[in-house]
Amino acid sequence: MQELLPKARKEFNKLQKRLRRETGQAIADFNMIQDGDKVMVCLSGGKDSYTLLHILMGLQKSAPVHFDLVAVNLDQKQPGFPEHVLPNYLEQLGVPYYILEKDTYSIVKEKIPEGKTTCGLCSRLRRGTLYGFAEEIGATKIALGHHRDDLLETLFLNLFFGGSLKAMPPKLLSDDLKNILIRPLAYCRERDIAEFATLMEFPIIPCNLCGSQENLQRQVIKEMLQDWEKRFPGRIETMFNALQNVAPSQLADTRIFDFAGLEAQREKALSNRINLLDALVTEA
Repeated sequence: MQELLPKARKEFNKLQKRLRRETGQAIADFNMIQDGDKVMVCLSGGKDSYTLLHILMGLQKSAPVHFDLVAVNLDQKQPGFPEHVLPNYLEQLGVPYYILEKDTYSIVKEKIPEGKTTCGLCSRLRRGTLYGFAEEIGATKIALGHHRDDLLETLFLNLFFGGSLKAMPPKLLSDDLKNILIRPLAYCRERDIAEFATLMEFPIIPCNLCGSQENLQRQVIKEMLQDWEKRFPGRIETMFNALQNVAPSQLADTRIFDFAGLEAQREKALSNRINLLDALVTEA
């Protein structure tokens, strides 16, 4: 990490404390990590996963419960991928780690036509490999580096393009019921993470497979949210609060609210009110 002047050092400490506080709060709010957990931290080489590992290692020392950390990177055999970077970094850090090798790059390039978005297939292949490996090493939790902005971007992606009202949950049980995913950075802002990663001088590895696809729908959503935040400061915070303040009765999904039973609910309430009045009259 670079040497900082006293004022810059003070600001860095504030930033690190904020990230630790928000991460700790998310872990507590969603009961993400319990005593005895073995947490597999998925390390991609990007700013988010580096920050996640760093913050979790700090919290590990002061947490009221004991948990183990293991870092796992999936080498997808992208051309030019600097294979030495992560092992060297993790060796210096002293954290247990695994580097998995699976040529998902060739599969994606074979299946997806040139110019089309590769993220969907790439993420499915990556997810399947990591889920299976978590079982192999006995990991009880899989930690991902998604942050608050990712959650909101996913909400609008699903709203605009998927016709559904859902985001990324901070904690999730996989469809096969075998793995629990956690997103400890769910309360953290991307700009804070980016600043922290720069100051920490993490050895960032760019994604050459999909990172250069500027026409991705997610990038469009990101730019929209950034524009809103510039023009209407505080809007992002308000929208994120909405994810924790859901009113099913004010939406239109019959699977999560019993609209058909409202009449019966009204009759029951009226009956209870009449019974209460009768009881009061009798007592009088």
